[in-house]
Amino acid sequence: MLKLTTAFAVVVGDHYTRIVKLRILKQVMMISKKIWTGIAGCVLFAAIAAAQTSNAAQTPNDAQTPNSAQEPNTLTPQEKQDGWQLLFDGQDLKGWHSYLEKEAGRDWSVVNGAIQLKKTNQDPRADFADLVTDGEFTNFDLKLEWKARPCIDSGVMFFVHESPEYRDCYDTGVEMQIADLACTVPDSRVLKERSGDIFDMISDPVEWVNDAGEWNQFEIIADHGHLQLFQNGHEVIDTHLWDDNWNQLIAGTKFARMPGYSKYHAGHISLQGTEPKGDPGVKLWFRNIKIKPL
Repeated sequence: MLKLTTAFAVVVGDHYTRIVKLRILKQVMMISKKIWTGIAGCVLFAAIAAAQTSNAAQTPNDAQTPNSAQEPNTLTPQEKQDGWQLLFDGQDLKGWHSYLEKEAGRDWSVVNGAIQLKKTNQDPRADFADLVTDGEFTNFDLKLEWKARPCIDSGVMFFVHESPEYRDCYDTGVEMQIADLACTVPDSRVLKERSGDIFDMISDPVEWVNDAGEWNQFEIIADHGHLQLFQNGHEVIDTHLWDDNWNQLIAGTKFARMPGYSKYHAGHISLQGTEPKGDPGVKLWFRNIKIKPL
């Protein structure tokens, strides 16, 4: 009888121990679930915060220029003394018009101190035709900043000759390409079509463009045929226009069939609006556009 009682106690004891262990395991699992739920919540919160930050970066009302305490669309006393001129005052499109038009197209506007392009591909062409300066320039140092939504395609052109003989600014103007770091198809993945390149002509081995939604800086120095391009402070192109090497480069591109391309030694500055890539709506912004005649 004693042995049976002892055996029964052992069995009961083992059963009780398993019950306790199961309860403990269940509690541990519940606690773990709460912990992982909390972690997931933190990750979700961080993702939402990051998305909100990214969305905020899509608007042009950043207070200052990159790496500078200078207010946008202004000149310092030293810049004025050195001969710099603003091509955009942050208030209106005075000094600009759409190519072959009398004024700027309706898809171009000024929002929070930046020139904004907002378009759909169904808009009339005149609404988003490339924006060009009223004035023409020969030898110059041009600086500007641009910011874009993902997957867009645009560019800054110079030596643009405005005439009904030429349908587009790129028929005559040399273009410093604007493209997304990754998703402009195919430009982001093709040499000579990436941001900072001379479109279809010369490419830099390093792509210095910032992520979509961040401001980028362009500088274009054209001095008696010597051309230097800078992106975000890095020299990306150093070449000469109109010499034998330049003409040989043209011969290997689509521009060989465009007799007006880079023909003119003076012309307008242009901001490209005609490219259809990227989602419809607001596509890009420009600001701090300044020039110094050389």
